[in-house]
Amino acid sequence: MPTTLNEQQETIRKFRSIANFPTVIGAIDCTHIRVKKVNADGGQLYINRKGFSSINVQVVCDADLKIMDIVTRWRGSVHDSRIFRECRLKQRFEAGAFSGILLGDSGYPCTPYLFTPLLNPTTPQEERYNRSHIHTRNTVERCFGLWKQRFRCLLRGMFRDIETAKKTIVACAVLHNMAIDMREDVFSGERDSIEQYSSEPIVQRYIAPSIRGNIRRRQFIETHFQDNTHL
Repeated sequence: MPTTLNEQQETIRKFRSIANFPTVIGAIDCTHIRVKKVNADGGQLYINRKGFSSINVQVVCDADLKIMDIVTRWRGSVHDSRIFRECRLKQRFEAGAFSGILLGDSGYPCTPYLFTPLLNPTTPQEERYNRSHIHTRNTVERCFGLWKQRFRCLLRGMFRDIETAKKTIVACAVLHNMAIDMREDVFSGERDSIEQYSSEPIVQRYIAPSIRGNIRRRQFIETHFQDNTHL
């Protein structure tokens, strides 16, 4: 994650250039990486809602599709919101370590530092907020597509032991970032089809916003989405 004020401001600037959504420092989501069937006690906890064994991997990316934070220790049956609730990054946001906010989908609770889309927008301002939110948060979906396109083992699945699989996922994240820094493209002609390589989304239950998160989001919309300069 960006640490200095200048780094955070540059990250926020790049996100804003996508769809004019202000103060975003990262887009967050989880993706399921298939693993071989676990036969040990508790192996059933690796089975996700789509019925296959997986590790539920949490990623925060920046506007350049680089992975800034990754958590690989959770079984496939664990909900995205719990992974974030128990991760160190959440503690850092609550401690005021960052000047910006995260964007997540409705599988996360809306908080003062993690904004989710509105379930039923009723005003032009709320519709502008949702459109801008969707376009900006889409960076993490594109990140997953590019990451899995580069490293097909993330698509096919990990068929070694679980601890090796976790280390391999992190190694692929590091190499993915290096490839972006070096401007290394995926294979010629395949970039346009990156999206199809993202794993099929697993439907998450809607998580209601916290009272503080709801108030903060409402104030944010009233402050930043009154005019029609957004998508």
